[in-house]
Amino acid sequence: MKLHDTGVYLVNGVPQTSAPAGVTEADAKKGTIAYGILKAHNTGDSMQDLRMKFDSMTSHDITYVGIIQTARASGMTEFPLPYVMTNCHNSLCAVGGTINEDDHQFALSAAHKYGGIYVPPNMAVIHSYNREMMSGCGRMILGSDSHTRYGALGTMAVGEGGGELAKQLVGRTYDMSYPGVVAIYLTGKPAPGVGPHDVALALVAATYANGYVKNKVMEFVGPGVANLSADYRNGIDVMTTETTCWSSIWQTDDTTKEYFVQHGRPEAYKELKPADVAYYDGCIELDLSTVECMIALPMHPSYAYPIRELKANAKEILQAAQDRANRQLGGKVEMDLIGKICDDGRIYVDQGVVAGCSGGTYENICAVADIIKGKSCGNGEFKFSVYPDSMPTYLELVKNGAVADIVSAGGIFRECFCGPCFGAGDTPANGEFSIRHTTRNFPNREGSKPGEGQISAVALMDARSIAATAANGGYLTAASELTDVEYTVPDYHFEQGVYDKRVYNGWGHPEPDYALKFGPNIKDWPEQPALTDDLLVKIVSYITDPVTTTDELIPSGETSSFRSNPLRLAEFTLSRKDPAYVPNAKAVKALDEQRKAGELPAEVARVYDDLKKLGYAPDAANTNIGSAIFANKPGDGSAREQAASCQRVLGGAANFACEYATKRYRSNCINWGMLPFLVENPGALDNGDYVYLPGVRKALLEAADELDAVAVKPDGGLVKFTVKLGAMTDAERRILADGCLINYYKNN
Repeated sequence: MKLHDTGVYLVNGVPQTSAPAGVTEADAKKGTIAYGILKAHNTGDSMQDLRMKFDSMTSHDITYVGIIQTARASGMTEFPLPYVMTNCHNSLCAVGGTINEDDHQFALSAAHKYGGIYVPPNMAVIHSYNREMMSGCGRMILGSDSHTRYGALGTMAVGEGGGELAKQLVGRTYDMSYPGVVAIYLTGKPAPGVGPHDVALALVAATYANGYVKNKVMEFVGPGVANLSADYRNGIDVMTTETTCWSSIWQTDDTTKEYFVQHGRPEAYKELKPADVAYYDGCIELDLSTVECMIALPMHPSYAYPIRELKANAKEILQAAQDRANRQLGGKVEMDLIGKICDDGRIYVDQGVVAGCSGGTYENICAVADIIKGKSCGNGEFKFSVYPDSMPTYLELVKNGAVADIVSAGGIFRECFCGPCFGAGDTPANGEFSIRHTTRNFPNREGSKPGEGQISAVALMDARSIAATAANGGYLTAASELTDVEYTVPDYHFEQGVYDKRVYNGWGHPEPDYALKFGPNIKDWPEQPALTDDLLVKIVSYITDPVTTTDELIPSGETSSFRSNPLRLAEFTLSRKDPAYVPNAKAVKALDEQRKAGELPAEVARVYDDLKKLGYAPDAANTNIGSAIFANKPGDGSAREQAASCQRVLGGAANFACEYATKRYRSNCINWGMLPFLVENPGALDNGDYVYLPGVRKALLEAADELDAVAVKPDGGLVKFTVKLGAMTDAERRILADGCLINYYKNN
């Protein structure tokens, strides 16, 4: 794999570092596939400052209630574009009592009232339904799930927080600067046993840490694309999120065309390819034949190694992974990976899972059946589960015998459910090691609770190598080690009737008088204050990890059951990373309540007295008091807005960071009225400090490059420093000034 350190021109399909005679870089930039799609969806006058509207949207049952509640509060009367609501995340109705199914009924009633598309629980995972039914060449889809990626089907898809979807529902635009575009130039053909997850993990390992494609579009081109099936392309594409790219797009061909014909939508196909000359801001050249079977060790998809290399250096590599994981766990509990090395040097795993939008595809599961047919998972500690990505996939796997082959070998065949990907299904026992073809292996994604002494470890692998490991009784095995497997891939026949009989499609037919069905856990968003002229915040959590994921900011798993009750969900904020955060944030919120009641709390009075030493004279009546967190690089991971909204509900007013891991988390902070400050000198801050920001509202609205800040230490010490807010649109500045997106729409 080669990552070019300069821009690259693709000339008649061949990469070169210089432009052909008479061609400018600016003109050649218009030759990418991405440029044409973005131009078609831009409603503004400038291609540098995009103002986009999407063709359709999608959410699952962790996010759609909050989005609809936000849009309702902002004046929405019907869905102005097709909006798919799936129910693939909180399908375990026993978790949290009736509240999961209550939300599903809310979504069905909303589909009736506003004209939406409702996919019942266990019918399909979010991205599979959208691939099958909503994708199309040249289209754009916005989803409130980070892995909203349909680029392999010619569809630029974007995963964002709920606020961005609410904007579309009230007729506003998705605003951003034109992104960089990086070519992923594929050649060669994958070796037998090497699956899409192997290719994806190799790409993530090469690009995540260096930010090569951060907030950019990954555009897959080159002769190697033709050597991949549609399912294989989809499997690579869905994992592009883990590189921190913004979106993805692939050149299309007869394989793409056949996919749409197969799914009864031939009109959705058109050829997409770069112009004869196209300029890319970077280029990754990847010979697919060089990719090996991979494993991503805890606790990130970028910690990837060839399985061959891991097995040859098991003690060294697992010790390093174990040490890194335990540093990240902060001493709450110890992960033991070295203990998985057997006396004979083999590595034993306790569980294998193939699931979701990345693992549960038709071809992946057919490959699993081919590998495990006639064999046995064994009756020891190792267990093996497979989750198909949709009921049409499930039906075809029943018809072709794949389900029978897997079950006969001792595997468990389950429903269409994303649970194993985010810690709500197939939770391993304490101390166990699980290998999974899912999208993430972040901390707690397997369901463990370090604060309660529970920890298990997850590594990511392709379905083929997981099946090879299962066939070997749980001893780590790469699929490429098998020499007796014939991969059959029976023809796929899509049965749309499965959806026609169960999915409610109300698009274009809203029923305004239809009553929304509210369960007892569905609550309105609490009111949020506008930004005052000055601001005082207290740092109530100080996180020094290199990266802080959204799963650490608000844990996934069973806590997600409370996502429709903002106050109750907020109780889990940072609960597995910093249990002191919630009570400390509540204490600051209580100080602001006293201030609004006309009292000046003694703690705040002391801070104001200290500030007077520098000549400041804070006006308590016009200075909100809020909490804040510092983290080096927050926001890697999920698009779900609760990572920001939970902070806001608890009185959060700002984040301080050296940088933000993803655009979507920063956007969530903005949409919830939390100032996303950038600090160049994090040493100026510490946990327990108050930070005074004089003239913050004026500086925000006037787009000042820097803002003055003063850290007031617990001992009365004062440290002056500056912060930045980074590039923002005028609308984003107004949202922050108004206090949140809902307030902004009420005021406008």
